[in-house]
Amino acid sequence: MQFQISTELIEKIQFLIEERNDEELLLHLEEVHHADIAEIITELSLDDATYLVRLLDSGKTSEAIMELEEGVRERILETLSAKEIADELVEMDTDDAADIMNELSPELQKQVISEIKDEQHAEDIVELLRYPEDSAGGLMAKELVKVNENWSVTGCMTEMRAQAENVTRVHSIYVVDDKNRLKGRLSLKDLLTAASNENIRDVYIPNVDYVTVHTEGEEVARIMQKYDLEAIPVIDEMRRLVGRITIDDIVDFIKEEAERDYQMAAGISEGVEADDNIFKQTRARLPWLLIGMFGGLGAAGIISGFQGSMAVFPKLLLFVPLIQATAGNVGVQSSAIVVQGLANGSLKGNIIAKRLFKEISLALVNGISIAIIVFIISSVWFETSYTESLSVGVALISVILLAAMIGTVIPIILDKNNIDPAVATGPFITTSNDVFGILTYFLIAKAILGF
Repeated sequence: MQFQISTELIEKIQFLIEERNDEELLLHLEEVHHADIAEIITELSLDDATYLVRLLDSGKTSEAIMELEEGVRERILETLSAKEIADELVEMDTDDAADIMNELSPELQKQVISEIKDEQHAEDIVELLRYPEDSAGGLMAKELVKVNENWSVTGCMTEMRAQAENVTRVHSIYVVDDKNRLKGRLSLKDLLTAASNENIRDVYIPNVDYVTVHTEGEEVARIMQKYDLEAIPVIDEMRRLVGRITIDDIVDFIKEEAERDYQMAAGISEGVEADDNIFKQTRARLPWLLIGMFGGLGAAGIISGFQGSMAVFPKLLLFVPLIQATAGNVGVQSSAIVVQGLANGSLKGNIIAKRLFKEISLALVNGISIAIIVFIISSVWFETSYTESLSVGVALISVILLAAMIGTVIPIILDKNNIDPAVATGPFITTSNDVFGILTYFLIAKAILGF
């Protein structure tokens, strides 16, 4: 039966904490999974959550801490001493420990590192901190199983047992030479069926996919997805094996990137959480709102320039919201497809030209379809004249074509200039299409109606 977090359970834990009944509290949570511990911690007050983290064994709380939302985790870490944080890091894989360290101030990082008794673990964490968080070096863990090509099968088995004690999951066995340079990988089946006096060089598989410490996270994700890998080795500039990235690490990275791109597309310029303070949320949202404001003022300025003509053809104003909404929607749709294609690597070379042609073709079909419907409705329902309805229909087709081109081209241009194309979606595309859409609408109306 799946464990369920209930109000009664939280109240029970709160009561036990208040009574300082540690024995019953430990008994109550003994068999609870670390992910459920994290959910319980989230439901508690900061004082109660900190008490629980200090009470439980670091082997369980270290994993629970990694499951917490970043904002909750940061608040709990602020209440712990450098030694208490170090105790948690010792129980974590090096990649998780480095992630925690990145959330601490430089001064606290030094204090925590000095409290870690395992010097090798501390050195590995410090090494990972040198790399950008979104690079292979920043994503990798130092824990892995590797064997030397010159070892015998018997000696290899002994060494693997010793190394596996520090590795949570053994996804792959890597083969290196005497200088720790990656040579290939070792199949467990081949190892078990090989003669005990054979050398590893006679049974290992030389073909192995790998990335370098400087490979971007998006590229790592693409390679692992393309070749269906559960783990991938990471090498340095001298081809020395320095770590590995596992599927759970890359899934977390993809999730964070998706959340960031989603916020960017919605007009939020930096990563924020729902419980962040008002100042941080305002700083993240206000820039895009200001862009939208200036876009709206630009559209208002265009309309004011045709104010005299509106007195003669007042019904044209009825369709301004339609023009703006349609332009914005088409632009966002086109840019979303292009951004997705750029992210997963499916848009390359001549495919970009094909994508633009396809978007224009789609825009033309959609524009004609919408224009016919609007032409009929405007004539019957709004009782507009033939020429006015024609102006709206032709403008819709033109605006949809323009919006599709903007939505397709802008993300590609940004990507070519090493700017995240996600910034092109949402308010940016919507605002630009609003302005150009209104201008196109009135210019076409002027040409057809002759005002």
